[in-house]
Amino acid sequence: MSDTYILLSTIGAAIMATLAIIIRLKATKRPASAKKIILPPIFMSTGFLMFLYEPARPAWWQVIEALAVGMIFSILLIKTSNFEIKRNQIYLKRSKAFAFILVGLLVARITFKLIIGDAVQFEELAGMFFLLAYGMIIPWRISMYRSYRKLEAELMNNPPKKIIVPAET
Repeated sequence: MSDTYILLSTIGAAIMATLAIIIRLKATKRPASAKKIILPPIFMSTGFLMFLYEPARPAWWQVIEALAVGMIFSILLIKTSNFEIKRNQIYLKRSKAFAFILVGLLVARITFKLIIGDAVQFEELAGMFFLLAYGMIIPWRISMYRSYRKLEAELMNNPPKKIIVPAET
């Protein structure tokens, strides 16, 4: 049964990583907004309901450990998430490194699961990986929000010059 859980959760993580890459690539084609930056962590916060189920609750030291590892991993996402102004709107720059980072994080997750999977119950491990992901997304989104607001202020202070096209005679 344990091998089945490992296999299914690994396949699920691979699907989620693939979806994240696809969504991120599509996001670079549309203008960014504060709402698009803030809402994902809010929606993800519903995952905390899993801790109502007692076997999913890690010990306090595991909570701190998972959040700390997530914050460390967030540095990679922060470094590869930049905005640019195009057509008087703010866009997220496409980063080739982002896909590699997500794949690297997936490999690290699988490795961690294989190493500590026997020592920690499956439900507790799921809770720890959720906390790791949340610890990663919060600093990343805060950084993105600050960068977005900075560019937004720049757009407000330096409005684009209007191009006047002479009428044909």
